[in-house]
Amino acid sequence: MPNAFLPERGVVKVTGPDARTFLNGLLTSDTGSVSYEKARYAALLTPQGKVLADMIVSEAEEPWGGGFQLDCSRALAPDIAKRLGMYKLRAKVEIVDISDSAGVVAFWSGESPPEEDGVTYDDPRLPALGVRMITAREHAKELGSVDAEAYHEHRVSLGVPETGRDFIAGDVFPHEIDMDQLGGVDFDKGCYVGQEVVSRMQHRGTARTRIVPVQFREGFSAPEGSEVFAGGKPAGRIGSVAPGGRALALVRLDRIDDAIRAGERVTSGGLELDAVKPSWARFPFPGEGEAVTTGA
Repeated sequence: MPNAFLPERGVVKVTGPDARTFLNGLLTSDTGSVSYEKARYAALLTPQGKVLADMIVSEAEEPWGGGFQLDCSRALAPDIAKRLGMYKLRAKVEIVDISDSAGVVAFWSGESPPEEDGVTYDDPRLPALGVRMITAREHAKELGSVDAEAYHEHRVSLGVPETGRDFIAGDVFPHEIDMDQLGGVDFDKGCYVGQEVVSRMQHRGTARTRIVPVQFREGFSAPEGSEVFAGGKPAGRIGSVAPGGRALALVRLDRIDDAIRAGERVTSGGLELDAVKPSWARFPFPGEGEAVTTGA
């Protein structure tokens, strides 16, 4: 079974009697449903609805210290802990960035890892992403049987974005990084920071920009960060790239759709590419059915 230590991931620990309700009032997902057996994908937003950080929220049993663990970008972990602390007020919670001592391992295409090695949880975004584990960072390094890039190739093949590689924190809305498609937003839960903007985008269908998989026709990709053009017009940028010409790109769906319908080329770095609809996508996709619109 492939498994990889993910050095770019960090962990923020939230404990205390008010931890569950505290997180539920801030994050996009219902942390009330998080249990030892079930993790949730979520994000902390700005009041304007932009993603400050996305994360996987799991609950640790007492042998592993109890409380909740936020599997997040290591680069953003200190800021996540600081921002959560700003909302603490009188809540009985303790918030600590434990990224120096805790690491994340991803396991996929096989059986689950031994539970005695750490806190394990199914990746809540897609079953094909497998199982993740939080354990001592040095032990996490020892567990990896393949390089982290093998995991990212698998992730790209499934069309799942990653902070830092496919989008910049603070620049995107949850819909733009497909959180509404991957279980990262609960539209029926109570209030959370940035909820009004996210709910409005859902109701009006105004997510004209999204991260989607792309396939370069020549079998090799333009470099990460390369601009995408649709019919000669700027339409987005390339994010993660993988062997075989596979990549993810944050693009204007309507511009890609217009180019396809007009028989014009979609390119990046002078190389022609096609947008490929992932199996989990439920939004109107360029080139299929009715023309993609930007909403009301």
